[in-house]
Amino acid sequence: MSWQTILAIGSGGFLGAIARAYLNGFINRNIPHELPFGTLGVNILGSLIIGILFALFTYTSLFSLSMKSFLSTGMMGALTTYSTFALETFWLFSGGSLLLGLTNMFLNVFATVIAAGTGFKIFEYILK
Repeated sequence: MSWQTILAIGSGGFLGAIARAYLNGFINRNIPHELPFGTLGVNILGSLIIGILFALFTYTSLFSLSMKSFLSTGMMGALTTYSTFALETFWLFSGGSLLLGLTNMFLNVFATVIAAGTGFKIFEYILK
């Protein structure tokens, strides 16, 4: 990986992380809720944006490799890793792989929740 790509990803990640914190806080302050709508909002927005970006990357030559890395891996990756999961699942469905798409959804949703809970419980036990 070139240093230009690394710099593009890092600077995009910097901006994406700030956008995530701002949008999450803005949504949570302004929408009464019991569910984490801030996270849901950035995940939906990030998924929409990464879909738009990959359509532009596929059907135009407007973006250099560094700019693609800045926007997708950097900015959208920091805004929400869910956007990558959403796009990859869409590609599985688009390629005619209903079973693989559903399996990817199931594993990403449930395995990650189980992993987060497991990590929390292990360290809760260690730290108590």
